[in-house]
Amino acid sequence: MKDLDFPLFKTKSDVYKKFDLTDAKQRQEYFEYKCGPEIKKLRKYLKDNTFIAYLMGKKSSGKGTYAKMLAEIIDSPPTNFELDGQKSESASKINSKLVGGKTTIVHFSIGDMVRSLDEVIKNPEKRKETIAFLAKNYRGFMPLEEIMKSWDNRSTKTLLPTELILTLAKREIAKFGKKTIFIDGFPRDLDQISYALFFRDLVGYREDADIFILIDVPTSVIDERIKFRVICPLCQTSRNLKLLTTKNVEYDFNDKKFHLICDNSACKSTRMVTKEGDELGIEPIKERLDKDEILIKEAFKLQGIPKVLLRNSIPVDKVEEFADDYEITPEFFYDWDEKGQKVITSEKPWEVKDDQGVASNSLMPPPVVVSMIKQLVRALDL
Repeated sequence: MKDLDFPLFKTKSDVYKKFDLTDAKQRQEYFEYKCGPEIKKLRKYLKDNTFIAYLMGKKSSGKGTYAKMLAEIIDSPPTNFELDGQKSESASKINSKLVGGKTTIVHFSIGDMVRSLDEVIKNPEKRKETIAFLAKNYRGFMPLEEIMKSWDNRSTKTLLPTELILTLAKREIAKFGKKTIFIDGFPRDLDQISYALFFRDLVGYREDADIFILIDVPTSVIDERIKFRVICPLCQTSRNLKLLTTKNVEYDFNDKKFHLICDNSACKSTRMVTKEGDELGIEPIKERLDKDEILIKEAFKLQGIPKVLLRNSIPVDKVEEFADDYEITPEFFYDWDEKGQKVITSEKPWEVKDDQGVASNSLMPPPVVVSMIKQLVRALDL
């Protein structure tokens, strides 16, 4: 990130031991190997305590991935999660299980809440319930009638009043019970940063520690995650042609392109497709990414709240010192074997330019989460 220094975090082992970070069992073993003592401290702390973490990063920077992976480690729920920013086939289902089950960590997305309420207010009965709740609980300067009218006609770029967001979030968070909450999508604007300091009081977590988790991901990483993203038209499983392949890949002689075949066991081996607009990469969200960067820098300056700094990339000339080889995100390549009539898949470390133009390798999510765990232990003074 330009003008803001996120230090490199060393996850390289003194004694090399290789793990397959796409395998749930090996991933759990990896975390115990890399940060077992810190995980033990966090588990002990979370038996009787909770905290609130504000996840701040650019769109598609992996905020939900890191929070859910931490829950995977601490609570050991089902283990099919996102890898390198690409959603797994059941990420949303898993998150609902985290909320409803006996777990200690919840990932709460403000964006998901607002999107779900866009549908709620179209339902006459649920709309009536929501208006009744807001009439009793909302405190703000904009009249409720004006808010509802604006909401009916709003675009996704229009931000709702902060006071309204806090009121709605309070209702949703109350459903979780007393759990550690990773809040994704707040603050969303400059005037909301100071609200974060009082958010825990608003939702009744008066003794909880609060922490900013700031995430630095090169814009080029986000761009390629979007451009090469593909989804299954039947089950909506998401993968990435370049960064997260499937077991089966086909070559189409008509369009002379390689295509991933959905490997969701509950699906029908359907050819995955590019979502409309994804081929443009970050172009449609450039303004949003620029604002996200400003927010992160402002949050970084805020005094009195601990900060966890997560870095997704490592300069190529520093990788050998700071990370093990299997912790680097692979880039996949495909060739057609004319003789064997099959697709051959190969891979190498994915190299990108960071926001300073430095040749860098992107990290897989697990080493970033190792960094988060160790920094959380320090921030909580465990």
